Amino acid sequence: MKNILVAVFVTLLLAASAPASQSHGGGAVQLVKTTRSWNGALLPAYPAGQPQITILRITIPPGAKLPFHEHPVINAGVLLKGELSVRTESGKTLQLKAGDPIVEVVNTWHSGFNPGSVPAEIIVFYAGVKGEPVSVIKRAHR
Repeated sequence: MKNILVAVFVTLLLAASAPASQSHGGGAVQLVKTTRSWNGALLPAYPAGQPQITILRITIPPGAKLPFHEHPVINAGVLLKGELSVRTESGKTLQLKAGDPIVEVVNTWHSGFNPGSVPAEIIVFYAGVKGEPVSVIKRAHR
């Protein structure tokens, strides 16, 4: 089941990122194949339970900063337009430009910022479990 889930996930990721000229019999370009997230941490095992795939198209306006959040599930995406800077709470940073893939950190607080002058648009695929969240926003200490 896990192999099927991974194959579907990779196929969807490649299809979403392939240029129109490749989508009609042109082939596939591998953007990433890894066992680690962008900060170098090993990806965790898939959680037990009924698998559920979630695909989000996220738009981040120019100059906007996302709140610190974490993902309890493995997820990966491709930045379609714009620029994005991702920073962990510990200070590790990743700079993305249109066309770049990202294998997100799991169970690690991080934030995103659009330093550009156009909206950043990213498609993210989450390999989660039915009934469980794919993101958790960090609440301020009281």
